[in-house]
Amino acid sequence: MSTEKKYVFDFEEGSSKMKMLLGGKGSNLAEMTNIGLPVPPGFTISTEACNYFSREEKYPDGLQEEIDQHLARLEEKMGKKLGDSDDPLLVSVRSGAAISMPGMMDTVLNLGLNDQSVQGLIKQTGDERFAYDAYRRFIQMFSDIVLGVDRQLFEEELTRKKEERGLQYDVELTAEDWKDLVEKYKSIVKERTKEEFPSDPKKQLDLAIKAVFNSWNNPRAKVYRKTYNISEDLGTAVNIQAMVFGNKGNDSATGVLFTRDPSSGENKKFGEYLTNAQGEDVVAGIRTPKKFEEMKEEMPELHRQLVEIMEKLESHYRDMQDIEFTIEQGRLFMLQTRTGKRTAAAALKIAVDMCEEGLITKEEAVSRIQPDQLDQLLHPRLNPDVEYEVIATGLPASPGAASGEVVFDADTAEVRGERGDKVILVRWETTPDDIHGIINAQGILTSHGGMTSHAAVVARGMGKPCICGAEAIKINQTERLFEVNGLVIREGDVITIDGGSGKVIHGEAELIEPKVDVNLEKILSWADEIRRLGVRTNADTPEDSRRARDFGAEGIGLCRIEHMLIGEERLPLIRRMILAANDQERQAALDQLEPLLRDDFKEILEVMDGLPVTIRLLDPPLHEFLPNLSDLRVELVELKHVPGDRDDYEAKEKLYAKVRAEHEANPMLGMRGCRVGIAIPGVTEMQVRAIMGAACILKKEGKNPLVEIMVPLVSFATELKWERSKIDEEAQKVMEEEGVEVPYSVGTMIELPRAALVADEIAEQADFFSFGTNDLTQTTLGFSRDDAEAKFLPLYIEQGIIPNNPFATLDVKGVGQLVRMASERGRKTNPRLKLGICGEHGGDPQSILFCEEVKLDYVSCSPFRVPIARLAAAQAVLGVVEDATK
Repeated sequence: MSTEKKYVFDFEEGSSKMKMLLGGKGSNLAEMTNIGLPVPPGFTISTEACNYFSREEKYPDGLQEEIDQHLARLEEKMGKKLGDSDDPLLVSVRSGAAISMPGMMDTVLNLGLNDQSVQGLIKQTGDERFAYDAYRRFIQMFSDIVLGVDRQLFEEELTRKKEERGLQYDVELTAEDWKDLVEKYKSIVKERTKEEFPSDPKKQLDLAIKAVFNSWNNPRAKVYRKTYNISEDLGTAVNIQAMVFGNKGNDSATGVLFTRDPSSGENKKFGEYLTNAQGEDVVAGIRTPKKFEEMKEEMPELHRQLVEIMEKLESHYRDMQDIEFTIEQGRLFMLQTRTGKRTAAAALKIAVDMCEEGLITKEEAVSRIQPDQLDQLLHPRLNPDVEYEVIATGLPASPGAASGEVVFDADTAEVRGERGDKVILVRWETTPDDIHGIINAQGILTSHGGMTSHAAVVARGMGKPCICGAEAIKINQTERLFEVNGLVIREGDVITIDGGSGKVIHGEAELIEPKVDVNLEKILSWADEIRRLGVRTNADTPEDSRRARDFGAEGIGLCRIEHMLIGEERLPLIRRMILAANDQERQAALDQLEPLLRDDFKEILEVMDGLPVTIRLLDPPLHEFLPNLSDLRVELVELKHVPGDRDDYEAKEKLYAKVRAEHEANPMLGMRGCRVGIAIPGVTEMQVRAIMGAACILKKEGKNPLVEIMVPLVSFATELKWERSKIDEEAQKVMEEEGVEVPYSVGTMIELPRAALVADEIAEQADFFSFGTNDLTQTTLGFSRDDAEAKFLPLYIEQGIIPNNPFATLDVKGVGQLVRMASERGRKTNPRLKLGICGEHGGDPQSILFCEEVKLDYVSCSPFRVPIARLAAAQAVLGVVEDATK
């Protein structure tokens, strides 16, 4: 054995540094054991064993012998034997991956019970009711997790038993009731599996271990990993631990605690517990739990011990902890600690407070915030000045407000959510199997469960509004409706939930945009001290520019002229310019457009006074501004067969002919970008006059406009040289006319592979490069974005052909190499060349990490992504972006 690989570790052998091998739960159980906390003994089977089992569908050599040896040691420590009829050892079998995935994998409790060992449990406890309650729980959980028998069948049998006896709560059932249910549960198993419920404890353990291994690849775990970008090859550890019982009477309890409030981040102990219950009762929402503060009166000494342990664990781990505990007949046991999931607001407050308390550094505080989590703070909330029809109130489990149509199951939520519909998932209580629906819903509302229930924990992690325990809501799953105080809400009706207050509102409520809070401002100010990359925004309107500057944007990296040409006043002018019969007609249309664009640029440059504004010249295919060819054809046919003015028909026919002449087989690679400016006289000049005219007006007003003019879709250095000569000539004319000098620069968007390959030549004509990675990704991969995302990209990702959507996260191995090459070649020619990125990747943390590696000067993203980019840029310097999904 000494030369063989070790797969199993007693808790005493591990530590928190062995997280990748022992998983989060196993490594923390080991750590708590080694710092002297009361942890029931046990051992952990490593993630390496899981990965081997997943590949080979069998245990690795030597694993079974290791399990037997460590089980024997556990039996010796406890003075009990698994399956013993006099004094049985019972164990829990729990999953535990390196990165916390709450509720996504499987757990079995009370393993080791059978018809003989249950008698031993009665002998040792003198409590027949407790023993058979534990037995029925084991059968139900084992059958669901290991044998695949629908848990609902057992719940229905339990409900029938309570109805027969006229009882409301499980705790009111007697030993005889539980004994009867044990036999009924075994009959359900026999009926569904055609086999007897396994009674051999060693076989139970073997099947449970394999079930936990297999749960790494269950559908909900895969969905969770995909959502949070967690690697598929980490595997889960399996923790086998001696059972302790919180359901041995009113001097026993079980609960979940957080060392700080996971919703607000307030530095106060937070949690819930149930007396005379097992752990799954708390998270399943079967009974309404008590607040932790109540334990101070009910169990003062145990409350004191727990507070002391919470403080010790937070100080030890230097982060907010999520703790599970059980009290067995007055004795406290710690079952788990892990870094607690928290809302974005809580994460910010905890990081700032811990830094100011001296527990962590500024760099650590910045590292603790997941960039994408900031989205929670940058979305709508209820307008406090408006009155709403509040129809119910529940527990405010996850903050934020959302409106949507009610749906009653996860499958419907997924289908409708993926279709683009806004839905609120309403459930009695969610289970891990609902993960796909939760992801696609705007928010979650449950009629049962507490602040630490599955729905609450998952919603907080995802940043979705959630209300739990709205008990006034009576759900009728069959009729697809719920009733509350006489009001009937059917599937498809609209409600609004406010996860911050717990209010359920009838209809669609008025929501307002959020503002940056003081903790976010502090974290971002610390991030700004650390980051090297500049952060700009993509903005085409004064409103977007103003919002982005409020979010800390240091300029505009992409201002798109084409977005200014849509509208009742402007669209006819751009069409006249495109369809002009001669130069005079074209110039007349351009002359009318110029002052309109100049006013737009003036507003944007004024908002961004003193900050650089990169304005991209007209880029899209011209057909996008023209009427649809098919629609025109239909209109012509209709006019031809309907009596009317002949002039109307001839005008429409002439328009059709011109639009048809502009038609292209592949417009995205056709007449667009710099080709328009080169081929159509006056187009580039008009845009430059509008830009520089606006800048000159502001300069004369004492402002400081910083103009960057960007030429799109360049493949050849000569294209940029051609366009730059016109830009410089026209800019000089405008400045002479206005009698003022305005500094400006000229650059290009690198969005074609050839441009990246000859970047050294193009850099001779450019002051800056901005990487347009949206089009660069399309032209490098040969993917039409809209078609790819609609047709095959999801399948490619699901099948593992590509790791993620290359339009969301930069394809570093392909597109990234072109960016790297262009940067190096461009700077070799022009050391002063400024480099930025203005595709959607500019707001993606993983892509920002790459931008830092290749030493770009700035990233540019949508206004709401600016805070995320500021934080991610700092984390890229600190080297923690890759860990942001933890």
